[in-house]
Amino acid sequence: MRLDKYLADMGVGTRSQVKQYLKKGLVTVNGEPEKRPERKIQPDTDTVCFRGEPMAYAEFEYFMLHKPSGCVTATKDKVHKTVLQYLEGASHKELFPVGRLDIDTEGLLLLTNDGALCHALLAPGKHVEKTYFARVEGEVTEAEIPLFDKGLDIGDEKPTAPAKLEILNSDEISEILLTITEGRFHQVKRMFEAVGKRVVYLKRISMGGILLDEGLKPGEYRKLTEEEVQSLKG
Repeated sequence: MRLDKYLADMGVGTRSQVKQYLKKGLVTVNGEPEKRPERKIQPDTDTVCFRGEPMAYAEFEYFMLHKPSGCVTATKDKVHKTVLQYLEGASHKELFPVGRLDIDTEGLLLLTNDGALCHALLAPGKHVEKTYFARVEGEVTEAEIPLFDKGLDIGDEKPTAPAKLEILNSDEISEILLTITEGRFHQVKRMFEAVGKRVVYLKRISMGGILLDEGLKPGEYRKLTEEEVQSLKG
């Protein structure tokens, strides 16, 4: 791998910024000053330091973001803030969100540069569970649990897969947990519309067995632990 690409991937700066740092002698490779951006290195065996600090290269990175309302689940957007703009401490520039959450939906969002894991988590045949907390206009009753369990017609070619509905509070504004294994467009909102109700607040609290860290405020993130990564890989 080229040295300038390695340093850019590690979040040191853009390629042009990295070249300036190299010219200034701020980079060493295996203890020796290196000014050539085209220098080829082996990330697993060569020791690269920037301003005297060693760079620890990881091929793949995995993050948990508490997505706030008002930002879009995208890598680029000309109008709205994107989820990637919250991950300032991530070294890799090729991160992407695993699936998507609507602009007004909060909660757990995984981001990685591991394409194979992303595909595995989103593949329809994998049936990865995603659990949401929602506030819903109208009383959600026990009679609706078997409707969700059977699958609902939300206007697509086929009904949804069975979903687990848990009622936390039934009132003018009900509070529920809903676990689904698909990721259709506006799925949770459309499922409640199918039974004559409207979701007024939606938050994803888990995905693939990974729970949203209660210590993360909206807009905050952290790296996944090794145990969490391995549980996703199953």
